[in-house]
Amino acid sequence: MYLKDYKQIERLYINVDMVNGFLNCGAMHDKGISHIIGALVKILNSLQPNEALWFVVEAHKEYATEFKKFPKHCVEGTNEAQVVDKLQKYIRRANIYKKNSTSAIFAKNFLQDLDKCTNLFEVVVMGCCTDICVLNLVLPLVNYFDENNREVVVTVPKNVVETYDAPNHPRNEYNEMAFKLMNQAGVKLVEEYIKE
Repeated sequence: MYLKDYKQIERLYINVDMVNGFLNCGAMHDKGISHIIGALVKILNSLQPNEALWFVVEAHKEYATEFKKFPKHCVEGTNEAQVVDKLQKYIRRANIYKKNSTSAIFAKNFLQDLDKCTNLFEVVVMGCCTDICVLNLVLPLVNYFDENNREVVVTVPKNVVETYDAPNHPRNEYNEMAFKLMNQAGVKLVEEYIKE
């Protein structure tokens, strides 16, 4: 981890599923998602000593039950489950959480590590897909902080999240639907991220 002491973390950046299986290859990829990488890198390059970076990566078991709902994708140990090349250099200073579902909240050690971040005041969530894995992280995060009476802002900059485009899944419509649900839940939505 970039910060050795979880208590030092005041702002946390969570990068969700920016892996080859969603951006570059495989049954679930959409190269259109990659347009957010430039803005995402700009944020990652601005990390300060009191800030931390966590990567969440889709890494399914070979016979994941999720494959009954979605085509087989991002199997652990394959190229699809690897973080895209343009973000690889940031891994060395990040925690990495592997998930076998659409929600990072259940990834091994995720909540335990979040519990240790006792001085946290903001979580910034980036990545894909806006209406699936991003949404299934930010809503439980808001509920987790409420349940524990922690005043932590969950922020989603719109220019660093994206979803896929398909005939029965128009990108713009599903992004907007996700943003409405996030807004209703108390997520702080911004067009782009500017530190206050």
